[in-house]
Amino acid sequence: RTIVVLVFSWILVLLTRTISGITVISGKTLLFLVLSGIATGASWLCYFKALQIGDVNKVVPIDKSSTILTILLACIFFHEGLSLFKLVCVCLIGLGTMLMINRKEDLDKSWLIYAILSAVFASLTSILGKIGISEIDSNLGTAIRTSVVLVMAWLMVFVKNKQSEIKSIDHKELLFKINELRKSY
Repeated sequence: RTIVVLVFSWILVLLTRTISGITVISGKTLLFLVLSGIATGASWLCYFKALQIGDVNKVVPIDKSSTILTILLACIFFHEGLSLFKLVCVCLIGLGTMLMINRKEDLDKSWLIYAILSAVFASLTSILGKIGISEIDSNLGTAIRTSVVLVMAWLMVFVKNKQSEIKSIDHKELLFKINELRKSY
């Protein structure tokens, strides 16, 4: 999936002719783009681990609650206003998240730790990404960040010694994923 996103993001950089911006990226911008990419990769790793051991109807709402944390962090770090309306909306998102989580007792709650970490890293992705793209074109920032995510994903494949499983990927499934990503652009 990341390879397809990477290809499309660099195609957008070329189409928008923003590739020249790569030569003027400051160290600070690059640092925050790399950190945002690492946070994205960490979020995905935690999310998929949570899905492996937990119920999807519990994991997804917690992961998506990153919206609440992102809004709160944006208020703290970027001094974005928190109007009464926004505060009510944040509370409603939180309430909706709580209502979506089935209260059935689990014996193994380890999925919860991974789901919460997924939400925290997803929120950090947004905050770090905002800082990272403040001085460059957003398409270029996305392409650089996605490059970091791809490196991180492949590092995990090799750390887990799963590279031999690449041969067993169903080609029809791969084409389906490419087509789904194409539709989202």
